[in-house]
Amino acid sequence: MAARRQSLWAPPKEAEPGLWNPGAPKLWSPRERSQSTSTVSSVFSASNADGRIRYPGRRFGQIVKLKPEYIDKYKEVHAAIWPEVAKQIKECNIQDYSIFHDPGTGILFASFKYVGYDYEGDMGKMRESPKVREWWKMTDGFQESMVPGAKNSESGEPSWWKPVEEVFYQA
Repeated sequence: MAARRQSLWAPPKEAEPGLWNPGAPKLWSPRERSQSTSTVSSVFSASNADGRIRYPGRRFGQIVKLKPEYIDKYKEVHAAIWPEVAKQIKECNIQDYSIFHDPGTGILFASFKYVGYDYEGDMGKMRESPKVREWWKMTDGFQESMVPGAKNSESGEPSWWKPVEEVFYQA
């Protein structure tokens, strides 16, 4: 009888206190920060007047399907992104934003890093921008959401772009 092969994959364990966990950003109090001996706490470089610590960077990955008849148009508008949209993305603490396209499947993969204090608040500011809403109305028309019940980017929940799990990262 053949021995049963054991999987090398195991479900994620709870993160040890003080270690980075790719969940929602943790707002560290000045007391927690001063008491922490974790090397992770050393990456916090900026705090504001009320003592909140800027999150060092939470990476996001998302997917959506690009309609084949809009491939060229989608690339064209992203080659000349509206300045107001680019500015709003930056003001909402999003960095290292890239979108990749797989022509075989039509999948768009977006990757970005959030480095602010309040992700939900910043995404709310993004949705409030008239230029961003206009941009989304245009680009959503080029796409098919993979999220059941999603209406558009502006509506928020459920998300138009489907979140995907990060399974590996090396800095």
